[in-house]
Amino acid sequence: MTSPAGRGIARLFRAAADRQELRYLVAGGWNTLFGYSSFALLYYLFAGRVHYAVIMVASTIINVTMAYVSYKVFVFRTPGNYLREYLRFYAVYAVPIGLGFVLLPLLVETTHLNMYLAQAIVTLITVVISYLGHKHVSFRRGD
Repeated sequence: MTSPAGRGIARLFRAAADRQELRYLVAGGWNTLFGYSSFALLYYLFAGRVHYAVIMVASTIINVTMAYVSYKVFVFRTPGNYLREYLRFYAVYAVPIGLGFVLLPLLVETTHLNMYLAQAIVTLITVVISYLGHKHVSFRRGD
């Protein structure tokens, strides 16, 4: 028999699982861990034989594909349209990546923010932009 507190916690987890924004944050955490680990593994396996830029491109393709699958299946739960969504997913990712390359040096050089704080600010901004982009472009319903 489950206690009232246990039932309350279970209800809370079910409610959280129903929130797309929370699922997005969970998937983003997983994708960050996976992305860093896959780059590190590929670098460990191929450093010295393959230029790191090639490793970076390969890991980006793997990581964006993993992110696509986790967002499609776990976060947005959209049916079909795999190729169209995948291509739009890449297009959406180009925006926060480009924005990060502009904002980080801008914050560091003009405001003299600490690099870690500047990166945290850029990350918060790009997470919101990515979520909105994936919700309204990559995985929009009605296609």
